[in-house]
Amino acid sequence: MTRTLIRGGLVITAAEEVAADVLVEGEQVVALAATGSAVAGSWTAERVIDATGCYVIPGGVDAHTHMELPFGGTAASDTFETGTRAAAWGGTTTIVDFAVQSVGASLRAGLDSWHAKAEGNCAIDYAFHMILSDVTEDSLKEMDLLVGEGITSFKLFMAYPGVFYSDDGRILRAMQRGAENGGLIMMHAENGIAIDVLVEQALAAGKTAPRYHGEVRRELLEAEATHRAIKLAQVAGAPLYVVHVSAESAVAELAAARDLGLPVFGETCPQYLFLSTDNLAEEGADGFEGAKYVCSTPLRPREHQAALWRGLRTNDLQVVSTDHCPFCFTGQKELGRGDFSKIPNGLPGVENRMDLLHQAVVDGHVSRRRWIEIACATPARMFGLYPRKGTIAPGSDADLVVYDPQAVQTLSAATHHMNVDYSAYEGRRITGRARTVLSRGTVVIEDGAYLGRAGHGRFQPRATCQYLD
Repeated sequence: MTRTLIRGGLVITAAEEVAADVLVEGEQVVALAATGSAVAGSWTAERVIDATGCYVIPGGVDAHTHMELPFGGTAASDTFETGTRAAAWGGTTTIVDFAVQSVGASLRAGLDSWHAKAEGNCAIDYAFHMILSDVTEDSLKEMDLLVGEGITSFKLFMAYPGVFYSDDGRILRAMQRGAENGGLIMMHAENGIAIDVLVEQALAAGKTAPRYHGEVRRELLEAEATHRAIKLAQVAGAPLYVVHVSAESAVAELAAARDLGLPVFGETCPQYLFLSTDNLAEEGADGFEGAKYVCSTPLRPREHQAALWRGLRTNDLQVVSTDHCPFCFTGQKELGRGDFSKIPNGLPGVENRMDLLHQAVVDGHVSRRRWIEIACATPARMFGLYPRKGTIAPGSDADLVVYDPQAVQTLSAATHHMNVDYSAYEGRRITGRARTVLSRGTVVIEDGAYLGRAGHGRFQPRATCQYLD
């Protein structure tokens, strides 16, 4: 069994910061000891990684990605192979993607389809949530079976009528089932019925440019749906996880529920923390540049960012995931020229999350330990992967990143590894970069070289939500 020793770094977890050496045997961490101690000095290993001047952190856990997702007449441009490779470059070592149930089909058929896409292709470990598009007696029974197989979270949509949308009755039934079987309900909280009215009215008035995508998906309709989802979960006696929270008023709904002691959780994404409607309004040479930034929930005015950062500091928001769902500007985003409602919704970001959040540490928004908590430990706990993932401790998987906090990089489509022809953060200079990345003890990134392979990543069955324990 190969032994690897990471020596001389500052080990940072959600719980502590300590100057320690980390000993790995095979795929697991077996011991930590203070750097310079007699114990650490006695260790020998076939491979020694010098982490002097660097942090040693758990590999990132991105709990919200969409590789190869069919959407709007096209499909997300990253495959499981290209997307997980890009994730590794950015210091993320586990993703939780979304398998999709088609209306009229079984959950099993959707899950099998996503297993077929991912198996043998992933550079890092992966797991699945299940998108529940068709709540029926049969699919409710299937939820029980999937929980037993380690698919322990189910996403429903208050948006996208005719595609993913579920009405309140179906949502309530799914929440009731989740309360019984331990499955965590995840909610896309926007009032899709009302949004469709505003879309129709905007297009009829000749408002077709990308910026109108943000204008019709009103903040109040996110807040209203968030409030409604919370109340339905309260009726069902079920915990609730609200995805991609973008608006100050939606954060306020979550905070009010949590002040009542309700098991309600929220996720935001880097795009809402670092981008705004200013990007959505970009016109470029042909008035269509803002299409690059079309996602749902939409980007909000810059003033909302302070509320999101505050929510992350106060733990009214617990997780930062990417909602990585890339579509190329050329040939994909362009499907919406002349009609913003036809622009495929989604942004690339799986490679950038850990670095952008480290920049947030540099900028004073969050502490180093909170960085690891929102990007590694809490997503692992929320979705039943902890302590295998999300921390550095004896018995944990050796998903480790030697992170250089002094390295300066400029984010760009010219240098990123995601399979998409633009960067949402083009030209942004940030401080910090993954230098060496290990996935289950295997070095997959080292000093600017990719050493991994498709098929190294394994499917990870998950326990039920551990954040409630």
